Amino acid sequence: MSRIAPLEPPYAPEIQGQFDRIMRGAPPLVLFRVVAGHARAWEKFRAGSLLDKGPLSLREREIVIDRTCALTGCEYEWGVHVATFAAAAQLTDEQVGATACGAADAPCWSAGEQALIAAVDALHHCATLSDAEFRALSAHYDDAKIFEIILLCGFYRTVSYLANGLDLPLEEKAARFPKVA
Repeated sequence: MSRIAPLEPPYAPEIQGQFDRIMRGAPPLVLFRVVAGHARAWEKFRAGSLLDKGPLSLREREIVIDRTCALTGCEYEWGVHVATFAAAAQLTDEQVGATACGAADAPCWSAGEQALIAAVDALHHCATLSDAEFRALSAHYDDAKIFEIILLCGFYRTVSYLANGLDLPLEEKAARFPKVA
């Protein structure tokens, strides 16, 4: 069980409406139910405005999110995203595994995806991009996408802090981190 109790149904109509918009009718995740129980936290969480489509393709978005969550050791959010979006993002099993334990230059990625993953890694480890990392990223992504990449890294690092810090139980249908040989 989470360190902070999640909301239980029935939810207030406003909260139910927000869950329905985010989850498209599926039951709300434990993460959302925990955060929504605290009005200020829920408002700030939703104000991040990164739960929408944005300028990245679904594939690019999921690579950023999956890598960020893996780097923070957040199996909860990584697993939710892999289970929900990996197939639609056309990520192969090898690529899904590589988001968790592969090098940025793994051959399963295109040159643009390698630059993307290297940027996520740099932001995680150094909280910045070197000139070379920024040049590599900008060779494949325009300014709007670069902003989105940086914002997603920060947002999902925060999501990872929430999920890890609150010790959220893994969602039943979520993927699990690959076993490292």
